[in-house]
Amino acid sequence: MTEPISPFKGKTGLTRILNAASYSWAGLKAAFRHEDAFRQEVFLLVPLLPLALYLGDTGIERALLIAPLLGVLIVELLNSAVEAAVDRVSLERHPLIKRAKDMGSAAVMIALANVIVVWGLVLFG
Repeated sequence: MTEPISPFKGKTGLTRILNAASYSWAGLKAAFRHEDAFRQEVFLLVPLLPLALYLGDTGIERALLIAPLLGVLIVELLNSAVEAAVDRVSLERHPLIKRAKDMGSAAVMIALANVIVVWGLVLFG
């Protein structure tokens, strides 16, 4: 049995790269427009990113300070994607839906804790 072929697959080369960039930009805009937590985390990133560049003495320290900030955004995007997909399937209260959303929230919390730990170790360690 063969799998159905998606009409969205099959692009190659520059067309694929441009399409992927367009979809990524659309995802970032949607997250910023519809997700309060994502906006808050972006607003946290705005002052911390230049601060990381200023406070880091070496390229490695700067990378260590910036990476967890970007990690928070990545985890938040994935959490928001899970929530949107789950909400598309069903808005009813269900223990598995709650578990999925709680786990996504826990992942974001751990990513935020990682920012605090890494910044603390780099700056004061």
